[in-house]
Amino acid sequence: MFDPKYSYRRRPADVFQLMYPSYFRKRHYYNNDSFARSLGPRPTIYRRRFVRPLLLPTPDHPNMNGYSRKSPSKRRYEGSKYPVLPKKKPRTGKERIPQPKNTVAMLNELRHGLVYKLESQTGPVHAPLFTISVEVDGQKYMGQGRSKKIARIEAAATALRSFIQFKDGAVLTPLKPTCNLDFTSDEHLENGIVNYENISTDKLVPLLDALFRHAKFIKKLTPFMRVTDCALSMTNVNKSAITVDGQKKVPDKGPVMLLYELFNDVHFDCSTVDGAQNNCRFKMTVTVNNSKFDGTGPSKKLAKNAAAKAALASLCNISYSPMMHPQKNVPLPIDDKTSSMELPQIHADTIGRLVLEKFMEVIKGQESYSRRKVLAGIVMTEDMNFNEAKVISVSTGTKCVSGEHMSVTGAVLNDSHAEIVSRRCLMKYLYAQLELQCSQTTANQSIFVRNQDNGQYPYKLKSGVHFHLYINTAPCGDARIFSPHENDTGVDKHPNRKARGQLRTKIESGEGTIPVKSKEGLQTWDGVLQGERLLTMSCSDKIARWNIVGIQGSLLASIIEPIYLHSIVLGSLLHPEHMYRAVCGRIEKSIQGLPPPYHLNKPRLALVTSAEPRNQAKAPNFGINWTIGDSEVEVVNSLTGKTVNNQISRITKQMYFMKYGYLMKNLPGIPNRKLTTDYGQTKERVKDYQIAKKELFAAFRREDLGSWLKKPMEQDQFALPE
Repeated sequence: MFDPKYSYRRRPADVFQLMYPSYFRKRHYYNNDSFARSLGPRPTIYRRRFVRPLLLPTPDHPNMNGYSRKSPSKRRYEGSKYPVLPKKKPRTGKERIPQPKNTVAMLNELRHGLVYKLESQTGPVHAPLFTISVEVDGQKYMGQGRSKKIARIEAAATALRSFIQFKDGAVLTPLKPTCNLDFTSDEHLENGIVNYENISTDKLVPLLDALFRHAKFIKKLTPFMRVTDCALSMTNVNKSAITVDGQKKVPDKGPVMLLYELFNDVHFDCSTVDGAQNNCRFKMTVTVNNSKFDGTGPSKKLAKNAAAKAALASLCNISYSPMMHPQKNVPLPIDDKTSSMELPQIHADTIGRLVLEKFMEVIKGQESYSRRKVLAGIVMTEDMNFNEAKVISVSTGTKCVSGEHMSVTGAVLNDSHAEIVSRRCLMKYLYAQLELQCSQTTANQSIFVRNQDNGQYPYKLKSGVHFHLYINTAPCGDARIFSPHENDTGVDKHPNRKARGQLRTKIESGEGTIPVKSKEGLQTWDGVLQGERLLTMSCSDKIARWNIVGIQGSLLASIIEPIYLHSIVLGSLLHPEHMYRAVCGRIEKSIQGLPPPYHLNKPRLALVTSAEPRNQAKAPNFGINWTIGDSEVEVVNSLTGKTVNNQISRITKQMYFMKYGYLMKNLPGIPNRKLTTDYGQTKERVKDYQIAKKELFAAFRREDLGSWLKKPMEQDQFALPE
């Protein structure tokens, strides 16, 4: 008898029942009628869906009878069902020509902030005629059109025709329109004159656009905003490069962005990386039109900016110096009312580069003394020709002599700060140049000539000879008394503070400066030997003194006219307000009674594009000095005032007094060859120099800035060695 329970179709269920008996027992119980009656009214039962087990019995199972259920196989990725699109072939035809700008856009690039005014509206309502005006450089230009947009375009076209001109002054007047105008040829130029006066706006737009795009015509355009030819290639930076009245200011755009806008062929490359990982120094080189410019910085970004600034300063005369910002109460230099207080950026970068290169050159073989915190040097130029500039001196140092090492014979170096030592090295060079005048055969090699105008000074500098001081940071004292986080492009927010302009002194065997006391500045020999600190005036105060009495010193002031610094270049921390006040501004209103040719000198100021890194290490107790003509550097112990070999330095008072005695005996043209044997008395005999110095000290007192602190007088009471 056939039992359907064991039929072929029921076979898999039987197998599952054998494999999962507990499941079927529960299912049978809950489906039983007795269980349903025990629950009362039959509720809605939501049965759980049967879940097929993952592991199925194999076909060789005794109850399967060879039955095999196919398990679903994983679908493999067979690629996209969509056909692959063929790659686009590069275009072989001509590139798309950019659409020319309209006259309004062009005029806005040349002159920012223009305002277009609706002058009148005439005609019927359905066909009005608008008249719009625009004011450019104080002159109003009109334009008419059936819409306000067309009227603006006509007004801008009228303005463009008015001030774009060629070098010879010819105004842009009509050019005969042609169907296919070749802007790269000169066939349409007749005697350098192009006629544009009555040309229609639709033809003026593509012509002006081509003129601005093509360098051949850009170089023929007059600098309508007093910028260089390369700045004309991107007229939208003209307004950001200078102010309306023609005075320069820092551009609004960054140096890298501006360089990319002005030139197409710009490539940056990181050439070297110096220093440790936590204090590395990057050097970036930018190549522009086959010219290379370097920039350094603590990061690649800053080095890149420095290289771009150097390129812009050299190629386009665009400067990012903080001196470019208009400063309050900063008058122009006394010798040139048409110039500014700023030294051209390209000259400042040249001065800084020459001093750094000379330092690396002379320190070879003495690498153990290359450690430094402040570096200074003096560069000499003739007729401002920086291609043949000479480095006169290089020095380092940040300390002063201790009181216990003072000398009564002028045999020690009292102040070993780098800028002070560089000036003493310059004095050594001046003595050497005057010695050339002692012989007729070498007189022509000297930078001095006989003074035919003033018999009081037998010699004077040749015309066009200038000296430039470089310091890698702001000099100590008043020029450095400001926060490094203070905005170096703004004005002094607290000009009336009592600390502004105060005379300050250096601390013996230490760093930093302190204000001088209000009492008369006197130091005694006994007081210093008994424990009082030997105080020395700050570098800012000494530079202010040089701008009154000169850098030649009191002894040479009896032979030559006073010599002044032409410029001061800093490697970092240049704040225009503070620096100007420190070197000359604080006494310019109170100085008076200076005997000619003494006057208040106002040196030009500048900051190099690649700023010097801040050295966090402790300053060494030694300093080096080198003067042109020296075979090697001299290393001086700053605390003792003598060389590391305990020898007398070549730039001490004693050495200069000996050189001065030689000149008084052998130099031609000296009216009074009488020489006192006392160093202090010889200095006091230079009357005009002493008068100028006393007027300087009186000017500081009148401004309530303190009294100049002098060294013990015993230091100058020594005689010439026999």
